[in-house]
Amino acid sequence: MLRSLGQRSLTGSDEDPRVAELRTAVSRLRRELAAHPAEFPDRVIAEDELAALAAMTIDGVPEIPRLRRSLLLIAGAIGSVSALARGLTDVRNAVDLFGQPRGGQG
Repeated sequence: MLRSLGQRSLTGSDEDPRVAELRTAVSRLRRELAAHPAEFPDRVIAEDELAALAAMTIDGVPEIPRLRRSLLLIAGAIGSVSALARGLTDVRNAVDLFGQPRGGQG
């Protein structure tokens, strides 16, 4: 777990700790979603947006508006599935580490 926003990860890499936190949260929620037995109408949307978030963590610091858009779509798709609430909260908290987009939009 990262102790503050400005600290580097303990691995000694130059990776932005916010990106590492996002990658971890997205990976965890993807696993939880894959293991969830119930089908629901927007499951594919959640899976697609989680895959998009995972891809964004590969190329460095993601675009904040895109992060927030994906988060909104994921929350709308799985928000009523209480078993996934903790994982969704972790992803939201990881996205929040990036702050607001420039100009206050998003």
